[in-house]
This record gives sequence, structure tokens and C-alpha cells, in this order.
Amino acid sequence: MEAIKAMRLGHTKVYFSLGGNLLAAGPDTEMIAEAMRRQKLTVYVGTKLNRGHLVTGETSLLLPCFTHVDIDMQKSGHQMTSCENSMGVVSQNKGILVPLAGDQLSEVAIICGMAITTLGDKTKTDWVAMTENYDVIRDHIARVIPGFEEFNKKLREPGGFYLPNGPRERKFTTENGKANFSTTTLEKHTLEPGRLVLMTVRSHDQFNTTIYEYNDRYRGIHNERRVLFMNQADMDERGIKAKDLIDITSHFQGEERRVEKFVAVPYDIPKGNVSAYFPEANPLVPISSVAKISNTPTSKYVVVTVVPTAVNNDVRIKAREKMMAE
Repeated sequence: MEAIKAMRLGHTKVYFSLGGNLLAAGPDTEMIAEAMRRQKLTVYVGTKLNRGHLVTGETSLLLPCFTHVDIDMQKSGHQMTSCENSMGVVSQNKGILVPLAGDQLSEVAIICGMAITTLGDKTKTDWVAMTENYDVIRDHIARVIPGFEEFNKKLREPGGFYLPNGPRERKFTTENGKANFSTTTLEKHTLEPGRLVLMTVRSHDQFNTTIYEYNDRYRGIHNERRVLFMNQADMDERGIKAKDLIDITSHFQGEERRVEKFVAVPYDIPKGNVSAYFPEANPLVPISSVAKISNTPTSKYVVVTVVPTAVNNDVRIKAREKMMAE
């Protein structure tokens, strides 16, 4: 969050992205776009195109790179990378598809090439060796990160290897060697009349900002993502019917942020609460509203008001109903 604020204030000149899509993933989408445009240079290293690539600084570079399924051939041969899954297992990944023709490089080659060009004689690191053989990188990792000893050997074992997990092994790094529990006093929040609390969520066929399908089997949504899940009582109080188009406004420290033409969906959600998809609702999340310790955006607690979309609502409802039915 602090980096984004610095970009907006003009304290930085270059934004360099190793994959991902900060514009879509971050809060306060319009503010992040403004911050991007204030950069002298924006560089995007990407495995696929996304809308964030369209928001650029004064000069912008888009560098396509190998994906995990591409065959990555370097001087020492066919390279492999590693990936940790949600169970803490690190396993190898070796591409099997021939990359697209052209001058694509691997992420490793791009980073090492930057280091060679910018650092020159200022560094004794053998960047060329790391480009030619990724085992060299893993040897460096093995020397400094606990749990990665003999990284190259363990990575080549079938199924990979588990990273250390103290609680799983009943080992706790506490003074008494036991699991210590604490309680946290919850803060009481009082809303002004007519206001609701919004949380953003992901759909079933979604990974971070990548949307694979516009259907959400979790919640019975088809062919749509600009939806707001509402308690029926909250809809009745506002004169909103199922599939009405609505406008949503967030309120934080005197500032308002707005998104328009979402579809109202009755849902079994507690009264006073509403929910919308990430990243479609991200423009409503204030950049300055963050958790006290982690400094992460408060995307699960955004104060909003909801009103029916005023212009040509009936026409748009019929069009949306037809599309969602198909």
C-alpha cells in the first residue's frame, strides 16, 4: 500500500512487474491507474495479456516470457522450476510445450539480464551461470533458507518434498515450547442509517485476477460477474427487485467511490451485509483503509450505500435477464 501511495505522489519513476496484475488485484482501482500513469517507465513481464498492460507510464515495455508449461532450454539443457502448493509441498515443474516463435525469454533470463546490464562490475554474482543453469540459483537458496538444504537433490525426488512445518510436527517456537493462544477484543462498528457492509469474494472458476468462467457454481450465477449479493430485507427497504441494475457507493473518511450498473441478486447473507466479486468491486475499496498490523486492504469491510440505477433500468434489466438465461 505504501508503494502505491508513493507512486501516486510521484516519489517513484519506474514500475516493474514480474507477472500478476496490480491494477486489478489492488484496491482503489482508479487511484492505482493514476499512479501508474505518473511513472516515467512501466515494465510488464507477462505470460498472458491483461487489462493492466493498457495502463502505462510515459514509456512502457511489455515483455512476454515463458510460462510454466513451456520448454525452457538454456545452455545446460532443459530447465525446471519449482512450485510450493497449499500443503507446503515443493515439487518440480518442467515445461512440455514448444514456446511460441520469437524472442521470448524466461523470467530468470530477463532478471539476470537486467542485473548484468545495470550492475556491471559492482557485483561479483555470476548472473550468467544462473541464466544458463537454474540449479545454481537453487544452490544459493539451499545455503540461506531453512528447509531447502539439498534443494536440487530433494526437488528431483518423486513427489517433491515437504517444507518444515512446526505445528504439524508439534514443535512450537514459544518460550514454553507449547502452542500459546490469545484472545482479541472485537471492535464494535456502528453504521449510519441506510449503509451496508460490503465484502469482496472470488468465484469458483477464478484464480486471483484470472477469470476462467463467468459462471459461479458456488452461488448459482451464470454468465455474469457484476453482481451484488443482498439480503432480501435490504433489497425490500430500498425498493430493489431481483436482477435490478444498481449503483454502489463506498464511504470512507469523507471520500466516496462508485461503481455503476451491477445486478442485484437475492442471497442468504446476513441483513446489513452485501457481497460482490473481486476484482469487479475493487474500485470501492479505499486505499487508506487497511488492517492495523498487516497493512492489507480491508476488502472484507467496506461501508457502502446501494441505489437503483436510474437511467433506462428496465431496458438493461431485460437485456441482462436474456443474457443470464442463455
